[in-house]
Amino acid sequence: MEHNLFLYNSLKRTKQLFKPLHEGHVGMYVCGPTVYGDAHLGHARPAITFDILFRYLRHLGYKVRYVRNITDVGHLEHDADSGEDKIAKKARLEQLEPMEVVQLYLNRYHHDMEALNVLPPSIEPHASGHIIEQIEYVKKILEAGYAYESQGSVYFDVEKYNKDHRYGILSGRNIEDLQNTTRALDGQEEKRNPMDFALWKKASPEHIMHWPSPWSEGFPGWHLECSTMGEKYLGEKFDIHGGGLDLMFPHHECEIAQSVAAQGHEAVNYWIHNNMITIEGKKMGKSYNNFITLEQFFEGSHPLLTQAYSPMVIRFFILQAQYRSTVDFSNDALQAAEKALQKMLDIYRRLQNLLPAEKSTVEVPDFMTQAYEAMDDDLNTPIVIATLFEAGKIINSATDGNAKLNAEDLSRLRLLFDTMLVDLLGIKTGTDEAGADIKPFEGAVDLLMDIRKNAKEQKDWATSDLIRDKLAALGFNVKDTKQGVEWSLN
Repeated sequence: MEHNLFLYNSLKRTKQLFKPLHEGHVGMYVCGPTVYGDAHLGHARPAITFDILFRYLRHLGYKVRYVRNITDVGHLEHDADSGEDKIAKKARLEQLEPMEVVQLYLNRYHHDMEALNVLPPSIEPHASGHIIEQIEYVKKILEAGYAYESQGSVYFDVEKYNKDHRYGILSGRNIEDLQNTTRALDGQEEKRNPMDFALWKKASPEHIMHWPSPWSEGFPGWHLECSTMGEKYLGEKFDIHGGGLDLMFPHHECEIAQSVAAQGHEAVNYWIHNNMITIEGKKMGKSYNNFITLEQFFEGSHPLLTQAYSPMVIRFFILQAQYRSTVDFSNDALQAAEKALQKMLDIYRRLQNLLPAEKSTVEVPDFMTQAYEAMDDDLNTPIVIATLFEAGKIINSATDGNAKLNAEDLSRLRLLFDTMLVDLLGIKTGTDEAGADIKPFEGAVDLLMDIRKNAKEQKDWATSDLIRDKLAALGFNVKDTKQGVEWSLN
C-alpha cells in the first residue's frame, strides 16, 4: 500500500487513477483544530489544502463525505499522556467552563474559515461528544491483546503490536530507533514501555474534564478520537485521511496501529499531508510561540507585520506553493502575493468587460486542459495560477486593443477563470486586494462611468476629468482603453 499520497499523479485521467472504495463516493477525514486558542497561519494551510481537495473531488463528480473533527478533550501538554489538558488550563486561567472555551474559539475558527472561503465539512464531530464510542474502541483493542490496564489508565502496547504488525509503517520509523530516542516522562512509571501511548487516562483530582469508564474516572487519549470518529462516520475502511505533516508521527502512526488492533486491518486507503508554514526556518505554531493569528493578519496588529493582509491574500499566498512544499512566512512574500492577487483580479474584471469580435486575431491555447493536468498532478495549484496568468496576457492584450477575441474564445476563457479561479481555487473575485467587498460600489461606479462616457462623447472634458479625478481621490483607478473604460479599487 502507498501510504503517502504522492500518487495524485492523477485524480482523473493520468497514470495512477484515484480509485475510491465505493464507486462515485469518497470518504475523507481530516484532523481539525484543537480549540483552546485563536487560529493562526499554520491552521489555515491544512484547512485550505483540504478545501481544494474537497472542491476538486466534488467538481470531478464524486459525492464526498468530508469529516473534520474538533479536538476538545485529551490534547495534553506532554506527549498526549501527561500534563494539564490545554482546554482545562485555558478554562482555569480565564475562569470559564471548558466547553465555554471550546465554543468561544470554535466560533472564532469558523469565522476565520468563512473569511478564507473554506467550505464547511459535511460533518464536524467533537471528541467530547463521542466518549462512549471511544470507550468501546478501547475495549476492542484490549480484547485483541494490544493494550493493558495500569493504575486506572489503559495504554497501547507498541512493542507487542510491532511483533505481529509493523509500528512505523507510515513515517518509515522503526521501533529500535524509537526505543533509543523515546524519553521517559515524569509520572509515567505505569507504562511498560516509554513508547506506549494512552488510550484512556485516569484523571487526577484537579482534572476538570473527565468521564466514567470501566477502568477509572478519566478521559480518552488524543489519538483515539480520530480512529473512533473516522470509523463511525466513514466506516471501517475509507478513502482519504489528511492533516499536517507534523501529525504523521506520532498521531497518524498511532491511528494506524489502533485501527489494525481493533479491526484487524488498516482503515485508510490514502494518506495526505500538507507541509508546514515556517518563520525563519522554524515551524510556525503555538509550541514555538512564534505564531501569528489569522485575526492579527487581517488587522495588521502583530509586531512582525508591516500591514494588514486580507483573507484572500492569505489564501492566495498559501496556494502559490504546492501543498507538500514548505512555505516560509515573510512580509515581502505576502506583499508579493497581494500584488499578484490584484493582477489576477484585474484580469478577471477585464475579462468580464470584453466584447466579442467577429474573429479572433490570436490563438488561444487549451488553457483548461493545462489547468486540469496541474490539478491532477498532486493538486499543483502554483501551475494552475501560472496558467491563469498566461491566459491573462491574452486578456490584457485584447483589453488594450492589440488583439481580438471571438465569442467562442471569450466563452472558453470565462469558463476557465470561473472554474479554476473561483470554483476550485476558491478566490472571491468581488473583493479588492485589501479584502473590501466592491460589489455594493459596482452599480454606482458603473453609473458614473456611463455619465463620463456621455460627457466624453459630447466633448465635455471638464465633467469627464472631474469624475475621473474625484473617483481617484476616493481610491478608484479609472483607465481608458480601446475596449472602453475599466476601473478598480487602488
